[in-house]
Amino acid sequence: MSYRKSRPRRKVCYFKQNKITEVDYKNVELLKRFVTPNGKITPRRVTGTSAKYQRQLAVAIKNARFMGLLPYYVS
Repeated sequence: MSYRKSRPRRKVCYFKQNKITEVDYKNVELLKRFVTPNGKITPRRVTGTSAKYQRQLAVAIKNARFMGLLPYYVS
């Protein structure tokens, strides 16, 4: 008997699914979804975001950190 391994489902981009066109650095609750508990930006392969929104997300998280809305790291 041979079992066929099925491919895991492709993750859908959160921003395309919810029709969010711009990622804003002031929307801290949204940004926290894409940051690890240690404060690192979660990679695309984990979250499933598209390249366009991952770039916007990285810039927004860095701006939020600079403005003091998100911590750089959590100890």
